[in-house]
Amino acid sequence: MAFKNEYLKGVYEKVEKRNPGETEFLQAVREVLESFEPVVEKDKSYETNGIIDRIVEPERFIQFRVSWVDDKGNVQVNRGFRCQFNSAIGPYKGGLRLHPSVCASVIKFLGFEQIFKNSLTGLPMGGGKGGSDFDPKGKSDREVMAFCQSFMTELSKHIGADTDVPAGDIGTGAREIGYMFGQYKRLRNEFTGVLTGKGLSYGGSLARTEATGYGLCYFTEEMLNCMKNDSFKGKTVVISGSGNVAIYATKKATELGGKVVALSDSNGYIHDPDGIELDLVKQIKEVERGRIKEYVDRTSHKNVTYTEGCKGIWTIKCDVALPCATQNELDGESADALIKNGVIAVAEGANMPSTPEAIEKFLAAKVMFGPAKAANAGGVATSGLEMSQNSERLSWTFEEVDSKLKGIMVNIFHNAYNASKEYGAEGNLVMGANIAGFLKVADAMKWQGVAY
Repeated sequence: MAFKNEYLKGVYEKVEKRNPGETEFLQAVREVLESFEPVVEKDKSYETNGIIDRIVEPERFIQFRVSWVDDKGNVQVNRGFRCQFNSAIGPYKGGLRLHPSVCASVIKFLGFEQIFKNSLTGLPMGGGKGGSDFDPKGKSDREVMAFCQSFMTELSKHIGADTDVPAGDIGTGAREIGYMFGQYKRLRNEFTGVLTGKGLSYGGSLARTEATGYGLCYFTEEMLNCMKNDSFKGKTVVISGSGNVAIYATKKATELGGKVVALSDSNGYIHDPDGIELDLVKQIKEVERGRIKEYVDRTSHKNVTYTEGCKGIWTIKCDVALPCATQNELDGESADALIKNGVIAVAEGANMPSTPEAIEKFLAAKVMFGPAKAANAGGVATSGLEMSQNSERLSWTFEEVDSKLKGIMVNIFHNAYNASKEYGAEGNLVMGANIAGFLKVADAMKWQGVAY
């Protein structure tokens, strides 16, 4: 799709020139800016105030060396990042990703998306993201601790409960957050809500573990209900991934009456037409940190198959598809397969898991499509609720947090849907989510003026 608006075209060309080769970041920026065309046509103040020029440029981008010693006594060196993208509506908020794929482009793309995702929650949180190319897989607890302490030694200079509040992400679970929080506390001599995703014994929130997966299903259920007068009940569901998001999306989709028949990891996928045996998956992935193929030999179900490689998961016939693994996992060919097999709804549990070509195909085929910044906002929404509990020195019950999470996800759907109607693209939740998230941030930026 070519830009029709000259202002947006000029902004994107400048981003391309300034960020050569950063494919993930450029993809995210282009998708968002294309949605803004009816907005900037309607209100020229976004151009005169340079809102778009400013919103695509991080307020601060920090890169640093992380040196640590492995169990053999060898010094290892990784890169650490923190992108503090936009603080117009609150302190920077976003996860820390630990994965070999982490680089400047990935962190900037995630930070940029986080601006709009956090805005959609209705909570006062700006957008940020961080992480490292460190891979916790195969590392001992001591090695993970050594890395996390070194990483936090530098990161601690740039974050704080009212400045920037990181959270978990891929590779960063309760273990990693605990080590980082302990190091921050030692260095700063203060006990504050500087990280979310903490353990329950030291300021964490109930329902945070379940939040992204549960929130994804609450959003999808509301999308089905509002746009098709339908629900998960009786639906066949395919979910990619088998990490935190996929596991709890499986749990909630099942509770809502769906039957989840497939999960995957980075090696391949399982297909269980009788419905995934979730307790076994949790034992393999959460307790043993094993591979999804082990499910085949350990389940009591008879018709299970395992296939090497991940792409084929989208050829499994389903009504609802929830990509929950990683960016750009669902391409145009996979979208064609899902559409051919009669999929009625796709909602993104991972960050940017569908390619632009796949999204175009879903929208053209009138498949309901929930973009990540709306559909997977449950995790950061509950992180925001954890921040509130930390500030008040309170702990809410699981039911209280879950109820607030459901309310937030329902509101996110309606804000995105209503924006799509207002700007002439009813049902296009990609455009609607981008616009709804943008308007709040843009208004705050206009009120706060330009810093010379």
